[in-house]
Amino acid sequence: MKILQCKMQYWLFPAFLAIAYFCTIVQGQVAPPTRLRYNVLSHDSIQISWKAPRGKFGGYKLLVSPASGGKTNQLNLQNTATKAIIQGLMPDQNYTVQLIAYNKDKESKPAQGQFRIKDLEKRKDPKPRVKVDKGNGSKPSVPEEVKFFCQTPAIADIVILVDGSWSIGRFNFRLVRLFLENLVTAFDVGSEKTRIGLAQYSGDPRIEWHLNAFSTKDEVIEAVRNLPYKGGNTLTGLALNYIFENSFKPEAGARTGVSKIGILITDGKSQDDIIPPSRNLRESGVELFAIGVKNADENELQEIASEPDSTHVYNVAEFDLMHTVVESLTRTVCLRVEEQDREIKALALATIGPPAELITSEVTARSFMVNWTHAPGKVEKYRVVYYPTRGGKPDEVVVDGSVSSTVLKNLMSSTEYQVAVFAVYSHTASEGLRGTETTLALPMASSLELYDVTENSLRAKWNSVPGASGYLILYAPLTEGLAGDEKEMKIGETHTDIELRGLSPNTEYTVTVYAMFGEEASDPVSGQETTLPLSPPRNLRISNVGSNSARLAWDPTSRKVTGYRIVYNNADGTEINEVEVDPVTTFPLKGLTPLTEYTIAISSIYDEGQSEPLTGSFTTEEVPAQQYLEIDEVTTDSFRVTWHPLSADEGQHKLMWIPVYGGKTEEVVLKEDQDSHVIKGLEPGTEYEVSLLAVLDDGSESEVVTAVGTTLDSVWTEPATTIVPTRPVTSVFRTGIRNLVVDDETTSSLRVKWDISDSSVQHFRVTYLTAQGDPAEEVVMVPGSQNHLLLKPLLSDTEYKVTVTPIYDDGEGVSVSAPGKTLPPSGPQNLRVSEEWYNRLRITWDPPSSPVKGYRIVYKPVSVAGPTLETFVGANINTILITNLLSGMDYNVKIFASQASGFSDALTGVVKTLFLGVTNLQADQIQMTSLCAQWQVHHHATAYRIVIESVQDTQKQESTVSGGTSRHCFYGLQPDSQYKISVYTKLQEIEGPSVSIMEKTQSPPTPPPTFPPTIPPAKEVCKAAKADLVFMVDGSWSIGDENFNKITDFLYNTVGALNKIGADGTQVAMVQFTDDPRTEFKLNTYKTKETLLDAIKHISYKGGNTKTGKAIKHVRDTLFNSESGTRKGIPRVIVVITDGRSQDDVNKISREMQSDGYSIFAIGVADADYSELVSIGSKPSARHVFFVDDFDAFKKIEDELITFVCETASATCPLVHKDGIDLAGFKMMEMFGLVEKDFSSVKGVSMEPGTFNVYPCYRLHKDALVSQPTKYLHPEGLPADYTISFLFRILPDTPEEPFALWEILNKNSDPLVGVILDNGGKTLTYFNYDYSGDFQTVTFEGPEIRKIFHGSFHKLHIVVNKTLAKVVIDCKQVGEKAINESANVTADGVEVLGRMVRSRGPNGNSAPFQLQMFDIVCSTSWANKDKCCELPGLRDEETCPDLPHSCSCSETNKGALGPAGPPGGPGLRGPKGQRGEQGPKGPDGPRGETGPPGPQGPPGPQGPSGLSIQGIPGMPGEKGEKGETGQPGPQGIPGGVGSPGRDGSPGQRGFPGKDGSSGPPGPPGPIGIPGAPGVPGITGSVGPQGALGPPGVPGAKGERGERGDLQSQAMVRAVARQVCEQLIQSHMARYTAILNQIPSHSSSIRTIQGPPGEPGRPGSPGSPGEQGPPGTPGFPGNAGVPGTPGERGLTGIKGEKGNPGIGSQGPRGPPGPAGPAGESRPGSPGPPGSPGPRGPPGHLGVPGPQGPSGQPGYCDPSSCSAYGVGAPHPDQPEFTPVQDELEAMELWGSGI
Repeated sequence: MKILQCKMQYWLFPAFLAIAYFCTIVQGQVAPPTRLRYNVLSHDSIQISWKAPRGKFGGYKLLVSPASGGKTNQLNLQNTATKAIIQGLMPDQNYTVQLIAYNKDKESKPAQGQFRIKDLEKRKDPKPRVKVDKGNGSKPSVPEEVKFFCQTPAIADIVILVDGSWSIGRFNFRLVRLFLENLVTAFDVGSEKTRIGLAQYSGDPRIEWHLNAFSTKDEVIEAVRNLPYKGGNTLTGLALNYIFENSFKPEAGARTGVSKIGILITDGKSQDDIIPPSRNLRESGVELFAIGVKNADENELQEIASEPDSTHVYNVAEFDLMHTVVESLTRTVCLRVEEQDREIKALALATIGPPAELITSEVTARSFMVNWTHAPGKVEKYRVVYYPTRGGKPDEVVVDGSVSSTVLKNLMSSTEYQVAVFAVYSHTASEGLRGTETTLALPMASSLELYDVTENSLRAKWNSVPGASGYLILYAPLTEGLAGDEKEMKIGETHTDIELRGLSPNTEYTVTVYAMFGEEASDPVSGQETTLPLSPPRNLRISNVGSNSARLAWDPTSRKVTGYRIVYNNADGTEINEVEVDPVTTFPLKGLTPLTEYTIAISSIYDEGQSEPLTGSFTTEEVPAQQYLEIDEVTTDSFRVTWHPLSADEGQHKLMWIPVYGGKTEEVVLKEDQDSHVIKGLEPGTEYEVSLLAVLDDGSESEVVTAVGTTLDSVWTEPATTIVPTRPVTSVFRTGIRNLVVDDETTSSLRVKWDISDSSVQHFRVTYLTAQGDPAEEVVMVPGSQNHLLLKPLLSDTEYKVTVTPIYDDGEGVSVSAPGKTLPPSGPQNLRVSEEWYNRLRITWDPPSSPVKGYRIVYKPVSVAGPTLETFVGANINTILITNLLSGMDYNVKIFASQASGFSDALTGVVKTLFLGVTNLQADQIQMTSLCAQWQVHHHATAYRIVIESVQDTQKQESTVSGGTSRHCFYGLQPDSQYKISVYTKLQEIEGPSVSIMEKTQSPPTPPPTFPPTIPPAKEVCKAAKADLVFMVDGSWSIGDENFNKITDFLYNTVGALNKIGADGTQVAMVQFTDDPRTEFKLNTYKTKETLLDAIKHISYKGGNTKTGKAIKHVRDTLFNSESGTRKGIPRVIVVITDGRSQDDVNKISREMQSDGYSIFAIGVADADYSELVSIGSKPSARHVFFVDDFDAFKKIEDELITFVCETASATCPLVHKDGIDLAGFKMMEMFGLVEKDFSSVKGVSMEPGTFNVYPCYRLHKDALVSQPTKYLHPEGLPADYTISFLFRILPDTPEEPFALWEILNKNSDPLVGVILDNGGKTLTYFNYDYSGDFQTVTFEGPEIRKIFHGSFHKLHIVVNKTLAKVVIDCKQVGEKAINESANVTADGVEVLGRMVRSRGPNGNSAPFQLQMFDIVCSTSWANKDKCCELPGLRDEETCPDLPHSCSCSETNKGALGPAGPPGGPGLRGPKGQRGEQGPKGPDGPRGETGPPGPQGPPGPQGPSGLSIQGIPGMPGEKGEKGETGQPGPQGIPGGVGSPGRDGSPGQRGFPGKDGSSGPPGPPGPIGIPGAPGVPGITGSVGPQGALGPPGVPGAKGERGERGDLQSQAMVRAVARQVCEQLIQSHMARYTAILNQIPSHSSSIRTIQGPPGEPGRPGSPGSPGEQGPPGTPGFPGNAGVPGTPGERGLTGIKGEKGNPGIGSQGPRGPPGPAGPAGESRPGSPGPPGSPGPRGPPGHLGVPGPQGPSGQPGYCDPSSCSAYGVGAPHPDQPEFTPVQDELEAMELWGSGI
């Protein structure tokens, strides 16, 4: 009870301290640490301990300095540390110690002290004792050194092999160093005395120093003290072999005639085989000692060590007990060195020596013979070791000592082998007789001939090669760009002539043939041949050549042509046309240009491509001469049109006419020989324009000639006369003008010129008016001899219609009209570009000579759709910076000068921004479901946005990567699909245009004859593998992209070693697990190795936390079912790869999976928890658990893992878990569904109690006929040797006639193999077919056989090998009989339980019986190992495992024996009776005393970060200081629509014109000059800072993230207060429960300190700042580009009145119609406004949703040490400062 009270006080005292000192904590004072203590660990190291201060503090500063002066060494420690180890001290030196606690910028007073190691050693107890510190779980202190010293004159070579695996831990490794130091001290060490070498091993061994490395004992001891800790797995077998090959060699310092001693120190069971390497060492004369610590396997130690075990094997429970075996070990080693020395000297007198004259002969490609001369003396055997010189696993052959030759077989061809022959004597072995030999090359194919070449195929033949198993043909194009397109073909040995198809035309191919001998290939024979080119068309003919057309014809050359491509172009290349046609032989060309030479190229189109072109040329003819069009016979409603005869080459012709001043167009189609036409139905006195048109072949029309004619007026007035006309008056229509031209345009004049075609013209009347139809027409008369006139002054930029009419003496002729246009006013000149950037540039121009009011700049992108943008600047500005442009874009820029007469002509140009985009974009690593894009990095880029879009379904993926990235890959794409890849370059907020390429993913592969050469070949051990294999890969954040790629490479190599993938071989699935597992692909997803490996290469990294238990459950529930492809009777294998401790429970689900028959392999990397890996992996752990130091070390375990997985996956004998061990065999109960979770689905079966009433058994009722297809149970048949095991019971209703307990039937229901019980005859029969096909049976009978029919449970083993069948009943052999070697069974039948022998066909009868156990083990020794623990009469409690669901009780608590059963009938004397059933549980005993804490375990990996605790919201912060003035904002977008401009000044007076009718009002004048910009407003003051938002939602549990930012002091205090109040309440409840001796059912509240929560949401934005004074209005502008609207500015100050215009008087403006209402233009953007004042504090944000519940936590000293409270989590190791001690030890430098 005292211990309990003490324990109670221990728990309660800190709780009361927390209450007492709470106020001190809140005030933030830092108390000093107290109670400095010193403990000497060795002659140069010391441990300093102290008591932690009260209150809150962040850590410690430990200062150690020599008292005599010198460098002060400082070590910073965490606040959880209470100890530190200092090394490298001088024993005679006085040292001063200062220990300071600190919290942020505050420090405590130092705790001070002094020490000297020699003084401290004098105070120590001289007796060797072990001191255990129970307070903090630290390791025991070190005992004194041993006293024994080996004084023998005999010398030895001692090699120590030290286990440096992770399971030891750095702290325990220090004790190993001390043990080694004591061991070395006991011997007389020197170069001519005893030599000591040392090797350390884990996953891979390494020599720390050789035997000849040191010449004195002090040097060896110094090396021991500085021995570094390695860390890794425990591969003892590999290490033993390593020292065998490297340490006991002359070059390493080993001496002949000297004792050889090997000492192994290990703390665990080896993960590989130790028997062969240890045997090799012992046989070579090395005496082995084995020291095991803690978890070492004593049986394994005995296998390693030399005999006797009593003196060569040592095993201690803990590292701190190693000193107890030092003296015994050194005495034994010393004694054995003396004895060996005597034996060696005695053997030296005997005749021993190596064999001589090594001779090799009969050399072939796969073997050679080795001969030698016998060694002297009595040789028991010869050992021949051989291995490839270039490296490889050694093989050996052992022959009798009377033999002097042997043949080495199964060698590799063309390989040099090292051969060594050793003579083995009874007590020793000789040196090796060594030599080399090189095997011959394999015979190669010869006389390769390539023939029957076509455009896409060729044949290859060669001479056959004797002994070849087949041939491998590789063929590939030699053309550059296609060289990687290599294909391969594998064929059998009977084929030496093949056709290669699917070749490219006109391509040179290289064909290589290898002769294959199994997996090995001979030297190649090669040849080259070029396929034929595709045939072009022949005999081009060109006919029917006209001015705009021609016809082509040609002859075809092949029936494979699918069409033709015709390209024709003119000589200068300005006109290029291309057309594809069907497989025709003629084609017309139309729409050609007259008098033009054309070149023709016609190519044949095939499925394989396009042929060379057939070319030709021709020249089109000229267009026929210009037509002459004449109008005569004019009346009031008609006139006749006459022309020259038409040319048939021009095609059809058409005549059209239309009134000149507007009206309906009419037309008539002309006949081929027609040369005139009368047009009727015309309007009187109307001028018509008549056109003769040619209609071309393509339907277009071209004008040939035009004329103008006018009908007569309807009122015809004769001169004053009284004579009435007697016949109609006919007017001759005369045209005196031809070729009227208007040219020499200026801004105010036009020149008119014409040709005079009639000399009788007296005058010409020239009239002109604006094209808009100005009614005020100007008229000028010129003499008939004049043919030109200058018209002025005219309006600028105005189109005029000019008409010239010839005037004759008797009237007017036909008028001719032509248009003309004056030039616009002069504008700005010389556009220049500067300051180009990615989104802006500056343009500059020279102003025009004439005065301007301002400039209008208009710009628009050239190649993309977008609005036209414009802006205005004043008259005194000739440059502008244009912003917000697109990167790398051409812009059309126009600059207009605003002048009094309007806008000038535009100064135009194309400007371009700098291109913000990548270059050299191209696709890479294009696969079926993935591709990568790579580019040249842009030197200004800050990021890239990469988008991939499917052309077919427009689905997109998008990613953003950093600016230094030059490559990105996309996964999850569709095979054989076209994708557009676009890369957008970003510079801060600027994003450039996309740079895009099109790329197509690869098509799904068509099944090739065999795997392509990149597919790894299957390993021999995996040839028979057939399993459902699931890889579980840790994808957590701690792994990273680079290491994840190493994992996929490892998976690629592992899967590559498998043979057949798919339903007929091994099915592979993969799951990547983090917080949530993700199925990458299911078991039935991939059917070939190629597609499976491709999928593995393109698995994308997930990222997240580590939830291994959840992932294992996911695998069981979602992958191992029929929907995912799971098969019956096939081994189920899981490989788990992880690098850290799981954040959920893995033990329960792992146990369930293992008990359900799953084989689980666990691979840990770096920080993985080895004990957790052991829980996950199946047993034995040596086969199923692997550990590597880092991701680069996968290669070291690759072969071993593949071997173990493939052995487990062997379909013939898969590895199964039985009775706590792994065996090769079949769990037949599971395969028949006779297990608790499946039996309900099996018809005719019920579950009942079996033996001991704790094992279930299954009653097979009458005619249940339980069966399963053989292909599900034994797909590869039965092994040659096996043991059939049954635990069954015959029932009272079991029939008397024979039935098969189990048998295999073929598809015809004929029995192949089985076990028959004859209940009537009381016999047992085993039957099968032997290797010759004969049916054989063996029947067993007798008293022991009859026992199994008496109605009790019995265990039956039937052992079958190649010569015998043995029967073992209840673990006792009762008989054996000779049989012949068995033949295998077919897999196309069924296996049946209980089938009656008399049954025929598939539907028979079956017998009822009970079956508890049924296994087939692939071994003949299983029956000898079985202990029949399931049978009550044979169960031995000492050696048998506990019964299911039983509890272990002490002898005093056993219940009374059960009641006696009813009396049985008389029978034979039976074996030992069964033990009675367990009695009821006795009363609870008194509570035991609390035991001392157990020894500290090795340091585990860093645990995951805890969940954060949401604190209460902080109080609003104080008002902040006034902030600095903000930077000016970015340039605003153009403002809204401005007010209407003012009226411009009036234009100058025009020339006087003719009197005309009054016109309507003119249009508005031009825009006025803009006003000057206003003065910027006053900058507003900055507002106060907003209040702090509430704390964020707790984050998810992270993986070893970086340390987060500290929360506010108030929040930390609140969290601490809440946690520790809960802890106090918990401890008080526990205290009350202890006092009342009542178990408390309330669960303590445990929390884990997590990282700080995320920052609160920002407050709402402040109110707008005060408005500045109004600015002056800008120049009117159009609407700007869309963007974020700015606040509306105030109206600007009205501009001053413009100056009056200057210049001469302008021409008369035509009177215009009433103009529309004037449009206002938006003003130019004003200057950016100053930043407004900061807004008031934002409202408190809404609290985030409640986070998910975290796992049970605990309050460790890092979160509550300030209050003196801390309770260890019940499911985790107690908090220990070992990590800090180790950090202190590693960080502290030597030589203080």
